[in-house]
Parts: sequence; C-alpha cells; structure tokens
Amino acid sequence: MSGNELAAYLRGLREAVKPADVGLPEGSRRRTPGLRRAELATLAGISVEYLTRLEQGRDRNPSAQVLGALADVLGLGFEQRLHLRHLAKLVSGDALLCPSVLPSPASTVRPTLRALLDRLEPAPAVLLNRLSDVLAYTVGYARTVEALGVLDGDRPNLARYVFTDPRARAAFPEWRAVAAGQATTLRLAAAIGDPYADDLIEELTITAGAAFTELLGTPSAPPAAPRRERLAHPGAGELRLVAESLDLSDAEQRLVVCLPADEATAAALDHLTGRHPGALHAVTA
Repeated sequence: MSGNELAAYLRGLREAVKPADVGLPEGSRRRTPGLRRAELATLAGISVEYLTRLEQGRDRNPSAQVLGALADVLGLGFEQRLHLRHLAKLVSGDALLCPSVLPSPASTVRPTLRALLDRLEPAPAVLLNRLSDVLAYTVGYARTVEALGVLDGDRPNLARYVFTDPRARAAFPEWRAVAAGQATTLRLAAAIGDPYADDLIEELTITAGAAFTELLGTPSAPPAAPRRERLAHPGAGELRLVAESLDLSDAEQRLVVCLPADEATAAALDHLTGRHPGALHAVTA
C-alpha cells in the first residue's frame, strides 16, 4: 500500500472540520475548506512541516502520540480513530507484526479458578489478566455490569472500556480515579517488557487521546486495599462497593471480588442477582 491512503484520510479529515468547531474565526479569505495546515498543526502541537509530510505521504511512521493529538483536535469518534490507527499500521508495514492479532497473554482459566468463581456467587467477581482482559466472571458480576456495557464485544477489556466507551464516565462517578488505576496497570505491564501492553498503550493513545496519555504519564499512588468504588447503575442506582484484589502471580492473573459497602447496596445487589434478601451482607471494614 502507498502512503497516500493515510495521507488522503488526514487531508479529508482536516478539510471536513470547520474553524468554528475548534474555536477559530471563519475568516473571509479561505481558499480551501476546513482548517489550514498551520491551524491544525498548532492545535495538535506539531510542526506545519511535519503535518505537510504526513499529508503528502512522505512520512510513513507517525507516532501514536501524534495521531492521538490530531484525533483530539479533529474531534474524531472511536471508529474513526480505529481506522486512523489501522491505516497508519498498514502504511508503516507494522500490521502483520501487531501483537493485538494474537491471543492475549495469560488467557487460560484454570478449572480450579472457575470453581472458585462458582463458590463466590452471588458476589460480583471477575478474573482479569495483566492487561485487564476479562477472562471469567460470576453471574453476579454479569448482572451488575452488563447494563453498563462492560461486557460488550468478543474480548471485553476494562482499560479499553474505561477510556473509550462514553458510558464509562457515567458508570463511574469517580472516573478519574478508576482510569488512573487502569493506566497504572498498563504502565507496570509495559515496564516489564510486555509487547501486548505496549500495543494496547499505543491503541489507547490514539483511540482515547489526551484522556489516556495524561494519566499514563502521571505516576499514581498505590491504591488502597481494599479499594472502595462507586458504580452508577441505570436500574439499581448508586452502588457502593468494597473491592478486594487477589494476585495470582503464577497465572499472571488477578481475581477481583466486590462486596456491598452498605445495606442499600446489599439489597440492590440481591435484587440484581435474583437472590433472596440477605444473600449478601454489607462489609463496613
């Protein structure tokens, strides 16, 4: 593939944005539609010369940070950002080397862990790997989060959901704290040389943009244990949960179990899971 497909896509995106959409005056002497290259380059924090090379197909290796910044300025939606990433990989020749097309690490669930999840019913409990891929979960977890879209798709991933699904910000009233935790998890995985973590970081840099990169570059304090979390459920109202995370180092996985932090949440979870009242008790410690 030539570099012109990525170049043409970027030019088309720039020309489709009205200056007023990014807070600029329309002006009366615009010879071409949309933004000028200098305007887009300034807003994205890159040089006009570099943007020109991209739009002319003379640069085939734009970084994820550059693509994410351009996507933020151009106001791209999730699908447009994915397409932008796809074109960039094809143009650079990295598409066949992308680890995201391979099975994620630590995706096998031991029978003993499945049996443990069964014993944890009706509590919401989920098994994750180091990339926060959802591997297995209780019925209680599914009934708690499925209305929020957490389990949508063939391979649900909590980091991808938190940063790219617009429902996540409504689902987590303390979204920034939840997002910071996901960014930290990915940063630590990348620090040990995990190529899958690197690939997901690159993906989110483009698909989520500054919302992700700002948190990725900001070291956060170790989370409190157990972690307290608020979840806004469309049918059950606000749920206050206490989450315990158990690391299974030999499997490179972690088991997260959520328990109600107050009686109102306990009653709401009983209703969601279809269990008799009192199946779950509030944990105050």
